[in-house]
Amino acid sequence: MFFRKKKPKEERKKKSLLREWLDAGLFAVIAATLLRTFILEAYAIPSGSMEGSMLINDHLFVSKLAYGPRIPNTPLAVPFVHNTLPLIGGKSYTDAVQWGYHRLPGFGSVQRNDVVVFNGPDGDTAIAENPELNYYQTCRAYGRDVILSNYTIVTHPVDKKENLIKRCVAVPGDVLEIKDARVYINGQPETDYPHTKKNYLVVTNGRAPMVDDDLELLKMINNSTYIYNLEKDQVSEVQHAGNVLSANVYLTENKGQAPQQPANWVFPLDTVHYKWNRDNYGPLTIPKAGTTITLTPQNIALYRRIIASYEGNTLAEKDGKISINNTETNTYTFKMNYYFMMGDNRDNSLDSRYWGFVPEDHVVGKAWMVWFSYGDGGMFTDMRWKRLLRGIHALEN
Repeated sequence: MFFRKKKPKEERKKKSLLREWLDAGLFAVIAATLLRTFILEAYAIPSGSMEGSMLINDHLFVSKLAYGPRIPNTPLAVPFVHNTLPLIGGKSYTDAVQWGYHRLPGFGSVQRNDVVVFNGPDGDTAIAENPELNYYQTCRAYGRDVILSNYTIVTHPVDKKENLIKRCVAVPGDVLEIKDARVYINGQPETDYPHTKKNYLVVTNGRAPMVDDDLELLKMINNSTYIYNLEKDQVSEVQHAGNVLSANVYLTENKGQAPQQPANWVFPLDTVHYKWNRDNYGPLTIPKAGTTITLTPQNIALYRRIIASYEGNTLAEKDGKISINNTETNTYTFKMNYYFMMGDNRDNSLDSRYWGFVPEDHVVGKAWMVWFSYGDGGMFTDMRWKRLLRGIHALEN
C-alpha cells in the first residue's frame, strides 16, 4: 500500500493575489458587520429636530452596548446600508426570513434624558420617493387616496424602519404632562438644557429688536412683533436687548384646544376625547411591561397601536365592546416597555407628541460621541472643529 507524501509547506501552491484580496475583503466585511450590529454604529444627523444640542451634519457614534444589542429581525440584508440600496434604489433586504425580538445584555436601560437612536414607530409604512415625509401625517393632511395615487408606498419590518434621534423625556411608569410648552414628569419640571430651542414671541417698541443677526428669525408679524426660534441660553439676551419690551414662549394653541388642521393633530389623534396640542398635552402614563390597564371606548385610542401593531394581537371594536385575539375583554397587560421621545428643538420636531410611544424593540442604541461635523459650507470648507470627538453630554451642556 502506497501513500502520497505530503508536500512541505514551502512547496504548496500559494494563493493568488486576487484570492488573498478576496479573503481579506470578506473578513473585513464580516468584522465590520459584527461591529456595526453588536457594538457601535455611525449615524448622521439628518434634520434640525435636535438643535441646538445636535446639529445637522453631526456624525456620531451610537453605542449598541449601552442598552444591549438587538439580534437583527431581518438577517438577510446587504451589509452597511439600512433599508434602501444606494444609487439604484429599492429594498436592501428581503423579509423572507424574520426573527422575533431578542436583545443581548447591555450596560443598562434607557434612562430619562438619554439621547437615543431608534426606529421610527410609525415607519412601518413609508413614502418611497421621500422617506423623510411622515406617511400617516401626510395622509391626514392631503387624504389617503391622494397619497396612494401619487406616490409609491413601501412597508418595513421593525429594524428597517427609518432611524430617528430624540431625547427620552419619559420612561415606563412616568406620568408626562406638557403645560404651556414646558414638560413635567411626575409633577416635576424636566431638566433644562442650555441648547433646548423653542419659539418665542418678541414684542418691541415699534422698531426691529437690536439682537445678534445670528439669531433665527422665523417670522415678522408686524413692525413690533416677531417670532424667533431661540435656545434657552439666548432668551435672556433677547429680553434685555434694545427695543425689546417682552419675549415669551409662543404657543400655537391654548390648554384644552385641539389643532384645527388634521396635519397638526397630536397623539392619540382623537380630538373628541383628547383635546391636546403640542404645547398643552396629557397627563399621560407611559406603559410599562407587566402593567395591566382597563380598556374603554374612551381610552382605546391610546393603546390601539400597542395592542395590534407593536405586540402582535388582533384587535376588534364593535358596539362599545373590545375584543383581543377573538376574546371580549376590558383589560390588557403590556408585554414591552415604552418610552416618550422629544426633540430638543421643540417646535420643529416630529416626535412622540405626534406618533406616540416608542416600544423597547425599536431602540437601536445610545448616542455617544460626535466624531465628525461640518456646516452648510461643506465638509472641506466649513468644518466644526470644536465639535469633533466630543461626547454628547458635553455638547448638550
